[in-house]
Amino acid sequence: MDDWINWYAIEPLDVLLFREAKPFVPGEGSWAKGQFPPMPVTVFQALRSLLPLTAKNDENKQRNMKFIGPFLMDERNQMWLPTPKDLLAVKSKPENQQETPEDDLDEETDNWDRTLRFQPMTPEAMEKLGFDKDKLPPMVTPALNQNEFICRPQTWISAEALSQYLKGETLKPPKDEKQKYFHPDPWSLQIMPHIQMKSGERQVKEDEGYFTEVAVRLHSGWKLVAGMSHKLEKTEVVRLGGEGHRALVSPLPDFKQWQPLEGFTEPTEASNTEASNFAYLLTPGLAEKETAVYGVYPKSWQGLLSGCASDRALLWGGVSSIKRRSLNSSNNGDTEFALLPQRAFVPPGTVYIFNEKLPKKDERLLPSGGGSWLKTFEQLNYGKLLWGTR
Repeated sequence: MDDWINWYAIEPLDVLLFREAKPFVPGEGSWAKGQFPPMPVTVFQALRSLLPLTAKNDENKQRNMKFIGPFLMDERNQMWLPTPKDLLAVKSKPENQQETPEDDLDEETDNWDRTLRFQPMTPEAMEKLGFDKDKLPPMVTPALNQNEFICRPQTWISAEALSQYLKGETLKPPKDEKQKYFHPDPWSLQIMPHIQMKSGERQVKEDEGYFTEVAVRLHSGWKLVAGMSHKLEKTEVVRLGGEGHRALVSPLPDFKQWQPLEGFTEPTEASNTEASNFAYLLTPGLAEKETAVYGVYPKSWQGLLSGCASDRALLWGGVSSIKRRSLNSSNNGDTEFALLPQRAFVPPGTVYIFNEKLPKKDERLLPSGGGSWLKTFEQLNYGKLLWGTR
């Protein structure tokens, strides 16, 4: 039981602006792409700002706070999480349709009959197709019945449906028409151009005069939801994201949406029930392939995995505020900009399929080396896995 979690609804009062963390310099044609949902540390810092101010060396200062999230919540307080990357929707051809149906993976749909999952390619098929046996097998679609075709499920899955998925069950459309298992992105994008004029002239500045940002506007009734160890007693306003935009933070004392997922936070062994053989990534993680090189799964998992379904890793970094001396300059005073290190976060919804052995407790989706950074990642529940049975 996660007794430490106090749940909070975070309702935006305006658009939200979370710029993706990549090198960006304003100028002609510059485009600052947005990122949503935000990273855990961004929401955590907003919630932590509601705590009483304390001095750096104050004994009462909160130093061991925990956090999990953020996720999405609709107007009925139903929690939504990223759809597993290995999940496929299957639809049957209508009886009066004469043409042979084709797979449709380009567009998401809410019209489906059942779900299937990508499967690791067999060693025999890998050999025939010339794949390297020492590499991780590609994920392929399973066999379908006649007149069935594959389509993509929508990007968000309800907590109830995710718990069924983790049990290894095949999802079918709920009988209640008002209830849904999948939902598309519940937000719209808003383009925000910024123009800076020359003083006393009707012209745009040549340097840093124009750039464009992408903000997010959540649809009516939708909110972010997150859990924190500290308990807040009343609804308050916080600054969330860039440009000083605000959000209402409200306690959720009777929030029960997390309960169906609590039983999957630790892997099960065969002595108790069916052993866990796959994991679903709930929050962004860091998978170190080599020193300071990140990928979708860590190097230590290479021999344990039989398959993996994911998107591209999400880069983190930016332009350093510390100027470096240019190597090609004869003038010692010349400097050039420098980039911060890049950490490629594994996107939530990534699925790992294991062989007989599971990773050890210290082989996590977190950076190696220890120190304060690792402690922060642990307390904010980066790389949180939910374990299930296929």
